[in-house]
Amino acid sequence: MNTSEYDITEIKDRLTYYVLKVLKDEADPSDERLKEIIADVITDESSRYKMDLSEKRELASGIFNSLRRLDVIEPLMQDPKVTEIMVNGPDNIFYEKDGKLYRSDIRFKDASSLMTVISCFFANRNRPLNEANPISDLRLPDGSRANAVLPPVAPDGPILTIRKFTGISHDIVTLIRQGFICEEAARFLCECVKNKKTLFLCGGTGSGKTTFLNTLSSFIPKNERVVTIEDSAELNLQGISNLVRMEARLPGPDGNGEVNIGTMIRTSLRMRPDRIIVGEVRGKESADMLHAINSGHKGSMCTGHANSCYEMLKRLTSLVMAGSSLPYDAIVTQLSMGLDLMIHISRNKEGKRFIDEISRVLPTKGNDFELMKLYTNEGGDHFVRHCSTDILTEIAQYKG
Repeated sequence: MNTSEYDITEIKDRLTYYVLKVLKDEADPSDERLKEIIADVITDESSRYKMDLSEKRELASGIFNSLRRLDVIEPLMQDPKVTEIMVNGPDNIFYEKDGKLYRSDIRFKDASSLMTVISCFFANRNRPLNEANPISDLRLPDGSRANAVLPPVAPDGPILTIRKFTGISHDIVTLIRQGFICEEAARFLCECVKNKKTLFLCGGTGSGKTTFLNTLSSFIPKNERVVTIEDSAELNLQGISNLVRMEARLPGPDGNGEVNIGTMIRTSLRMRPDRIIVGEVRGKESADMLHAINSGHKGSMCTGHANSCYEMLKRLTSLVMAGSSLPYDAIVTQLSMGLDLMIHISRNKEGKRFIDEISRVLPTKGNDFELMKLYTNEGGDHFVRHCSTDILTEIAQYKG
């Protein structure tokens, strides 16, 4: 009997059930062992269905993906051009490709099937996800990040969002060619990095902060000792032999074992770093970051989420206040002394990413920040310089 006479989903569900029965007698089988079990079940049941070799392979892959991977959306995970996957219930799946959002034709059978896939995916990585614990984050071995929300918190069905780590690293020439930054501004920032200016990159989610931080880090002198601190290891510094990389660790199923960014920043100060690079600050660890940049570690670089350079400074002030006992005025003063340049990155509706503001942080003794705009780019197509090249040279080379 040909498989076309059957619902292929029904066949897959039936054989998956048989595989699960075999797995009851297996203690934590490896991926290879699971593939063997699937192959044996398909071989045993193949007499009931007339399947050719390609159909058997496709069925085996589908069963494996449903048990260890992400079932029907696994092809999106394997597509190197897809950078983000958004599952809003079983029938609404979107993905980002080349900076643009698309709606996928892929569908899960129902909300129950989707919930099972998500729960198994997280459980296989020791991250329990269920009605009692309906929200969870997961970092994959390749650096990708996953977030899941289950009902009743998500009333329209299980939600899964995956931010893929593509491993693509752009050099500065490529970014200039793409219109991300103009050549003059790129040369200025490269000189600032070489001369140990402290830079803070800000922008929205997916705007390209980490990509540009990775690019700028390539201009760090090779003889320096650099410590990188990240939520998930995405930086790829080349040519620096004295490099220390640290990655945050989520708490285990029992709630213990967490290692957060704040702890790693404090630890890094005991490692005799020339520079500290923090992948993202978004909480009380901002107070530790403030201490680091004001304790002899010029040339450090960080990223954060904000709508503009000024808003990022105000947000940092609030975050530092939450993590320290310093008064507001003192925080403003220390941030203005510790940070040299703010860089804001945007992404327009067509998906193009570009730097829209580079500003110098001026010293202040009051209760508000003062910024000197150096470059702006409002539409993403035209960079405007707001000061003379002599002033830019002075900023880049000043050692104070």
